[in-house]
Order: sequence, then C-alpha cells, then structure tokens
Amino acid sequence: MEERLILVTNDDGYDSRGMEAAVEVARTFGRVVVVAPETTQSGMSQAITMYSPLYLRSVREEEGLAVYAFSGTPVDCVKMAFDCLLRDERVDLVLSGINHGSNSAVNVLYSGTMGAAIEGSFYGCPAVGLSLDDHAADADFEAAVLYGRRIVGAVLDRGAELPLCLNVNVPKGRPGDVRGVRLCRQNRGFWREEFFRREDPRGRPYFWLTGEFVNGEPEATDTDEWALAHGYVSVVPVQADLTDYRQLKRLDGMFE
Repeated sequence: MEERLILVTNDDGYDSRGMEAAVEVARTFGRVVVVAPETTQSGMSQAITMYSPLYLRSVREEEGLAVYAFSGTPVDCVKMAFDCLLRDERVDLVLSGINHGSNSAVNVLYSGTMGAAIEGSFYGCPAVGLSLDDHAADADFEAAVLYGRRIVGAVLDRGAELPLCLNVNVPKGRPGDVRGVRLCRQNRGFWREEFFRREDPRGRPYFWLTGEFVNGEPEATDTDEWALAHGYVSVVPVQADLTDYRQLKRLDGMFE
C-alpha cells in the first residue's frame, strides 16, 4: 500500500507547541509535510498575500517528516504546499492545528486555523481543523492528540464524500475528563468587541481589541458550544458556501 501523505499547517507558527502535537497526530498515519507560518497568524481567516514577496525556508528534515516555515498566512501555506512543494504528489489529508483556543461558533469565520483547513478541502482531499479550548501557555495537548488521532483515523479509514472539512474542538482537561465525541452544528452567536484606548510615550492614542462572546442560543443542546461546555469533543462539518438559503426563498421576487 502506498504511504499516505499528510499536510500539516496552523496559524500559531511552525514552532508552536500545538504544531508539535499536530505532527504527533499526523505521523501516526504516514509521511508528514509541514508548511506553517513563520510567525503567529491568528485571526487571518482566508487572507492571502498579494502585494508582498513570500519567503520559504526548510526548518527540519528527517525520515517521514519535512518542516517548512513560510512568511505568509495560513492559506498562503496551503497554497504553497499544493501548488508548488507537493504539486506532483497526492495529499491524503490536511490537518490544521492544534490551535491554542477554541474555534467553535462564529470563531470559525475569523480563524486562521480553519481558514487553512477550508482551503485544504478545495484541493480534493479531506481536511480537519483541530483546536484545544485552552489558551494557557502550558496547555495540556494530550486529549487533543488522542481524539485528533481517533477522528483523523476515522476519516482516512472509512472514507468520506468530498469536499469534507471538519471543525474539531477539544475541551480543556485530561483525556479522562473528556466524555466523548459529539457531531454538532455551529452555535449561533457573535462577539461584542471593546477597544481599550491608551497613549504611547509621545501622546499618540492606540487601541487594544478585546471582547466577549455572546451565545445567541444558550439553551440549545446540539451545538459545538454546548458540547465543549459539557466536556465533549465537538465535530462540525463546515463548507465554503455561505448562501443563506432561507433568505433566498424569502427574497424571491422582491427585486423584480
């Protein structure tokens, strides 16, 4: 059987702890090529670089693993891998992560981790965005590795109709604390932002963005937010089609 090829990327940078954990997951299933940002690219969503040169450098090579750092966004990294580095090879799966922090609910729209996963699904292979609901510098990735292997293994071994992109979020805690896996839908909600105004030493104002997530359906029990809050790994299949089909029907005839 031909060895599988797994492309790994993220938005926290090639040298993040989450990347180490993602490589640990991916190496279970075959040869691994990492193309990840040179620096942190959180919140970049589907951004691409068009007006600046991009730089690629080899960081590490060993049997079954090649790691590259790329100066672009997470989506740039996926494009570089498929359209240049691995142009003549068949990639079996894209794994993006493991992200520091959840990408549940509306976060999927902002996430560089999920931006890269969605981009990967455009190239005719399954893609998994994997995140851990823990922002701590010393976050424990053991449960994310364990469940990441289980989910990636199921996608590879059982096959799936393409395109397929999964948004997987693992709750904070030890593996024994996790209650299982839930197939969910995306929670409805939004971020209520706040800007803190400060002044630099020269008296010029600057701002720090912060905010709080507002859950639009706190009583719903079939969402990713509910699953995480109750100790489950949430798995949400996502797609690039943003058409609001409900409104498409309601608006029919309005503009004639």
